[in-house]
Amino acid sequence: MKNLRLKSARAAYDMSQQQLAEAVGVSRQTINAIEKGDYNPTIKLCLAICHTLGKTLDELFWEEKVE
Repeated sequence: MKNLRLKSARAAYDMSQQQLAEAVGVSRQTINAIEKGDYNPTIKLCLAICHTLGKTLDELFWEEKVE
């Protein structure tokens, strides 16, 4: 499942994938894979991304249960 909330939050800060990657200490490819839904990041990485973008885990990574 694509993480459009992460992509949107990153865009709101006018950050490229490369800039976010450098801020949290990973490769641009890792950020791309998270946004595409191809990679499930560690909680440590999730927290670093949230801190950098001023968001909570719920705002960026929590998946709503679909019934």
